[in-house]
Order: sequence, then structure tokens, then C-alpha cells
Amino acid sequence: MRLFSFLAVAVNHSKPLLTLDCTPLRQRFLVRAVQAPPRAPEWAQWLEEIGFMPGEQVELLARGAFGGDPLVVRVGLSTFALRRAEAACVVVEASA
Repeated sequence: MRLFSFLAVAVNHSKPLLTLDCTPLRQRFLVRAVQAPPRAPEWAQWLEEIGFMPGEQVELLARGAFGGDPLVVRVGLSTFALRRAEAACVVVEASA
């Protein structure tokens, strides 16, 4: 279940924004924001604590076989397994 995955163009950005759970595999993106869902506001702080900060480079490495969970994600030099709902909190744009 996707909480609030979206595709949008920000006012000051010419590149489209999307959520990390919707990115293609093995392509680099830059974190633009972390937005927690209303039912789990603590997720934003947790994601930032493990490295999902604006400006950091991220890459989706793999998706789980059944239903796409979990996702294997690299942020900086660290690799994590995230649920799709958690990855949907990370807003990214294509890396230059």
C-alpha cells in the first residue's frame, strides 16, 4: 500500500520529484525532503537519523520478490532494507 507516493514538479525545480519507492533500480537520485505520514510522524526523524538528509545521494538497489517489500536502498555509503511505506516518505529528484 502506498501512503502518498507522487510525481510533481516543485516551484523552484525543473526536475520532476518522486518518492524513493517509485524510482527505477540502479539510478542515483538526490534526497530533497523527508515527509512522514500522519499515522507515523516519527518516521521522518528516524529516516534522517540513518542518513536520508536533503542533498544526500540515494539509489534503489533491489525490490523484494513478493509485493516489492522490502526495498534495498543505498544512502551515502550505507545500505538499508526499508519497507515501501518508509521509502515513500523520501522525496527525491534525479541526480545530475
